Amino acid sequence: MRRLILAAAIAALAAPAAADTLQEVTTRGIVILVGDMQIDVTYTPDGKFTAAQGQIFGAWRIDGDKLCTQSNYDETEQCVGYPKGKKSGDSFEVTGPQGSATIRIK
Repeated sequence: MRRLILAAAIAALAAPAAADTLQEVTTRGIVILVGDMQIDVTYTPDGKFTAAQGQIFGAWRIDGDKLCTQSNYDETEQCVGYPKGKKSGDSFEVTGPQGSATIRIK
């Protein structure tokens, strides 16, 4: 019984960490750094996002520790895993179907 309670507690603590990062990302927005380009991305609570000064737009959703997006630029849904425990001002690397990029949470 103790093991079951301990396992449940560990699972409960682990899950919110990734959710916290994605909550920060989708609440505050991000800047994607690719080479010498900086792409500003803004998310809205209704599951929509805009990037590149409105040139790219689409829908987003959270799937576990992944942020999934579908846009006018690429109609195929793309899901990218995000690290746990990140907050506003943090920068980190992500790798998705399009390659690697640095993400900074606004």
